[in-house]
Amino acid sequence: MRNKKIKTFYTEKQVCFDSIREKSYSQSPLKPALLMKKIMEGPHAEMLDVVDDFQPIAKEDYQLAHTKEYVNNVFNKTGNYASNSLPWSQNLVDSLPYTTGSLYAASKHAIENPETVCFAPISGMHHARPRGGSGFCTFSGQVVSAIKIYQETGMSCAYFDLDGHFGNSIEDTREFNPLLNKAIPEGCNINPVGYNATYVSDFVDSLRHVGQLILAGKIHYVVFAHGADSHDDDDLGGQVGTEFWEMCAEEFAKWVNKMSEMMGKPLPVVLALFGGYRKDDYDTVLNLHIKSLSHCSNIICGNEFSTDLPIKMKSSKIYY
Repeated sequence: MRNKKIKTFYTEKQVCFDSIREKSYSQSPLKPALLMKKIMEGPHAEMLDVVDDFQPIAKEDYQLAHTKEYVNNVFNKTGNYASNSLPWSQNLVDSLPYTTGSLYAASKHAIENPETVCFAPISGMHHARPRGGSGFCTFSGQVVSAIKIYQETGMSCAYFDLDGHFGNSIEDTREFNPLLNKAIPEGCNINPVGYNATYVSDFVDSLRHVGQLILAGKIHYVVFAHGADSHDDDDLGGQVGTEFWEMCAEEFAKWVNKMSEMMGKPLPVVLALFGGYRKDDYDTVLNLHIKSLSHCSNIICGNEFSTDLPIKMKSSKIYY
């Protein structure tokens, strides 16, 4: 039996409020606060059980995925500190260990309490490289979290990265830290390709592939990062319409139930956010994330939260 509520690892300490709304093209450093405010003030508040006392990772932990020089550059505003294309601030620097800490805490809790689906409201990770940031991403938090989990438990992870852009940071870090090949094995950084039905079909094929690895004891937990920029009306993405975007969440959730049944125990699951860009209507980005969370909550946890949130097309039409 699954717990009804999704354990959510969120604190305002993981949010950068300074200069993001005014000076940054990407609102990702601010997104956790915007999303959590929208959820907790609306009818989906009962979907989450929020934990805010988790610990940040140590600055030195970032050297699992990055050079010491680059880590110091970011923290000290030197060298290539701006390679993430985000406005530097002390607030941003202070938030980063909590952002990675959210994912690490969610992953650890899911492993230790597999009956509970966990959620890390984080983004800004999957384009960073060992020697620099990229694409609004400062540090490879998912790499750091996965390696820390592997070092502590020996457990390996599969990442379902449904962001609109290839999550290169995992592949770019394999040579830098070979432990990553154990923490997230080759072939387990899943980035679907294609459009609409073809995209969903490719994703379902990947679910089958990872399912075989789970049954073989090679994968022990999964992270589902449903980036909103894979939606057709995103400013920077565009692979699937709303129907197919939601279908991915449904297919993932049904697969989780199937795998849990085949395993005879709950599969540890972590949910995450990743990208999403809409200058004209950022509320659409937030609503897409809430739709995905709701489908997972309904199918995996047995709830009945509404998935009928408005998605604004760039033509200003509304569809559900």
